[in-house]
Amino acid sequence: MSFMLISFYLLFTYSKISDAADTITSSQNLTEDKTLISKNGIYELGFFNTGNSSKRYLGIWYKNIAVQTVVWVANGQTPIKDLSGLLMINSSRSKLVLSQNKTVIWSAILKRKPQNPVLQLLDSGNLVLREANDENSENYLWQSFDYPSDTLLPGMKLGKDLRTGLDRRVTAWKNPYDPSPGNLTWTMHVDNYPEPLILRGSKKFFRSGPWIGVQYSGQPTLQRHPIFEFKYFNDGNEVYFMFVLRNKSRLARMTVNQTTNSRLFFVWLEREQNWQQLTSLPRDFCDGYGACGPNGNCDAKKVQPCECLRGFVSKSPGGCVRNKPLNCKNDGFVKYISMKMPDTTNSWLNTSMTLNECREECSKNCSCMSYANSNISEGGSGCAMWFGDLNDVRVQPDGGVDLYVRVPASELENNRGHKWKIGVIVGSVALAISVLLLVLLCYRCRTQKNSKEKGYFAMLGYSSKEQKEDLELPLFDLSTIATATDNFSIDNKLGEGGFGPVYKGKLEDGKEIAVKRLSRSSGQGLNEFKNEVILIARLQHRNLVKLLGCCIHDEEKLLIYEYMPNKSLDSFIFDQTQRSLLDWSRRYHIICGIARGLLYLHQDSRLRIIHRDLKASNVLLDSEMNPKISDFGLARTFGGDQSAGNTERVVGTYGYMAPEYAIDGNFSAKSDVFSFGILLLEIVTGKKNSGFYCPNDSLNLVEYAWNLWREERALELIDECIVETCNLSEVRRCIHISLLCMEQHPQDRPSMSSVVLMLGSDVALPQPQQPGFFIGEHSHGGFSSSPFKSTSPSINGLSITVLEPR
Repeated sequence: MSFMLISFYLLFTYSKISDAADTITSSQNLTEDKTLISKNGIYELGFFNTGNSSKRYLGIWYKNIAVQTVVWVANGQTPIKDLSGLLMINSSRSKLVLSQNKTVIWSAILKRKPQNPVLQLLDSGNLVLREANDENSENYLWQSFDYPSDTLLPGMKLGKDLRTGLDRRVTAWKNPYDPSPGNLTWTMHVDNYPEPLILRGSKKFFRSGPWIGVQYSGQPTLQRHPIFEFKYFNDGNEVYFMFVLRNKSRLARMTVNQTTNSRLFFVWLEREQNWQQLTSLPRDFCDGYGACGPNGNCDAKKVQPCECLRGFVSKSPGGCVRNKPLNCKNDGFVKYISMKMPDTTNSWLNTSMTLNECREECSKNCSCMSYANSNISEGGSGCAMWFGDLNDVRVQPDGGVDLYVRVPASELENNRGHKWKIGVIVGSVALAISVLLLVLLCYRCRTQKNSKEKGYFAMLGYSSKEQKEDLELPLFDLSTIATATDNFSIDNKLGEGGFGPVYKGKLEDGKEIAVKRLSRSSGQGLNEFKNEVILIARLQHRNLVKLLGCCIHDEEKLLIYEYMPNKSLDSFIFDQTQRSLLDWSRRYHIICGIARGLLYLHQDSRLRIIHRDLKASNVLLDSEMNPKISDFGLARTFGGDQSAGNTERVVGTYGYMAPEYAIDGNFSAKSDVFSFGILLLEIVTGKKNSGFYCPNDSLNLVEYAWNLWREERALELIDECIVETCNLSEVRRCIHISLLCMEQHPQDRPSMSSVVLMLGSDVALPQPQQPGFFIGEHSHGGFSSSPFKSTSPSINGLSITVLEPR
């Protein structure tokens, strides 16, 4: 009787699959204790849970990667709450069914009823249901590639089947531990002129721009890559994007991440056993949808990135409107080079027209606001036209298209050129008169100038020959600087450091300068001035401020620097309004630039130099936000093998001093490394170390950061202005590096050459030890510090300070 019951049970229940199988049939099922493994062992299908959660999900992950990387989930919205999960083809062979305690929680309806169905996991990561004797992908009854989760794998389509309405879109997980759909979706907009979009909820968040033959118009140019290539397809029946691998042995994936609000592209590095991030979108402020509003043009390289297209003026609350009406017949077009195409919602496309035909067609239609080639390959072809407002336009210096924008006749280049020519003629006459006067003046002043040069450099302890051969530093007349600064007008005053005011000036040739004027009450003398002149004149690096010349006249001592239009770093990161202009990509660029500048001082310059006063106010920013280290008043030079020194009088700024310098007066290159660590932490957090306030505690910023690091909560340090757009792994790495730089003992801190390497690569980082906390007025174990503590953000923070040993 028992034998008969067992036989009956075996006949009428589904059998379990064998180990290492890649298929199940209609007579088999997949249970919690079994998995499917693709033929070559690349992917695995089974049940899993996330973190410490007891909820179970059916999904696909990489088989041979230690850290489970899930690429597809079936039941993200309906997790299984116990171990009763079961995947099977139902008895009528019409559905693929996932059940919990015999209750269906997820199912996939097949295109047609099969005769002999087989469910198979392929080496592509695609889970397919097909006829047992038919492996043609066109005949699949169902496939997981048609229903992506948060990941796009090679060969997967992102787009729509216009015949069936199938919408293949990628949707982010709510968070790393919850695979239910979040509100960030990567989809294909197919109306008029197709383009991929990332939506946050129902609102556009990021736009790739339409396909222009070689890439999308709003994405960075990607050189031919040995691993993969992008493809776009549109035949009127289907519109989709995909990427394929050139090297089939590699692994790559694209994901949408809710936590970072970004689309990420990863490639697996077998040797390093980790994922390398190739791209992250959006990249910057200008990538945010409609960053500058209708008819605005965004340029991420500018401090104020938004400006109106020509023929438009700003309006409130945002965007731009026409400054003059169009009259259709006499309108023309202004050419913008390397642009991301506008939003294609109100656009028209014809792939067979030439650019000239496109221009004619747009000119005839008074509603046409812009046109461009739709394909830039092979000299350009096709026509795209836009109607109404031009939305989400940006400068795309590493790609993009030539965009032609309709403007009134008065805005055309020819009209502007005519006015310019008149101005040139008038200016030339005035210039000729000025030259004649200058010749007479130069002849009169030459003798006086030569004698002054000898006198100036005799005061500095140099002969004119030494000055020419060694310093090669121009001398300025006091009258020249007085004229340039409008006689040191209060209107031209940029700020004031501990040793005197700084003024903005403009030389006769139009060059803008910053003039640092030694205050007579500062107590600084000729020797100190000489030391700073000699030191800075010998430094040449793109991340160090450039000294253009000096002036000595009686008791006046002036240093003339290149002018930094964006002032100092502290005026951005510590200002509630300005800091929002520094997105993460700009901050990271600034961090790397400061690191390279310090490396030059410590290792690559002719003199080994310790700055001793590295801080946010001593980092200046040029017109393109490139950082330049300034103010070498406290700097010390070392020769030969000397690498450290000692001083009896500690000078500097609270909040940036290394413990060994603050307490014992010992300084070295590692003292600068400590200051760099503080500065790096301030850039990431947007908070001052010296003025940091922690509720319910007296911690300074370093202690606060160390505590969060130990509790694995370091990402809570990130400035709220960059949380939504930053690369979290990159930011976490910077926090890690800052803690390494601030370790208590100098010998434990990395050199600046190591710091530059750590910032620029994925080298493994050692675990940091407890940092030194002796860095502020209220630090544990106080010390005597400089009276030159900064009380407010500086403007062009240039100051003259003593170089000689104290």
